[in-house]
Amino acid sequence: MTSPAVIDAPVAGDPAPDFTADSTSGHPVTLSSFQGKKRVLLAFFPLAFTSTCTTEMCDFSTDFDQFASRDVEVIPISVDSVPTLKEFKNKHQMRGDLVSDFKRDISRAYGVLLADNFFSARAYFLVDLNGTISWAHVEAHPGLKRSNAEIFEQIAAVAV
Repeated sequence: MTSPAVIDAPVAGDPAPDFTADSTSGHPVTLSSFQGKKRVLLAFFPLAFTSTCTTEMCDFSTDFDQFASRDVEVIPISVDSVPTLKEFKNKHQMRGDLVSDFKRDISRAYGVLLADNFFSARAYFLVDLNGTISWAHVEAHPGLKRSNAEIFEQIAAVAV
């Protein structure tokens, strides 16, 4: 795989593009509904059932309570359909819901859609209580991922 040509991904200090998308809960998720309530970690991942994505989503599930104790809602987002994401979640007994960006609108809004592959780069955006991005990281290659320990460090570094 080649390095992603990510263009115009938002950075810390930018407003987080709002979205509403279907999730594995059966209810749509709207980013702005968390404003004033919880910080949100948007975790874009390329494709369900691939090795790095499976490890990453299982790690998020394992550390679900640690994210919750930091008042951070993890919203994993991929271009997979909701039925595919439901199967992925059930197969690996994941906690939390996964969000489908099947039309690629969210990936485009965040500048992480890999047009040649038609899936997103692996990327992280920590959104604060005001709806502003406080930390952003886009992986140089879809096979790379941040550890939860590093993400927790970033969460602590930008804690209000």
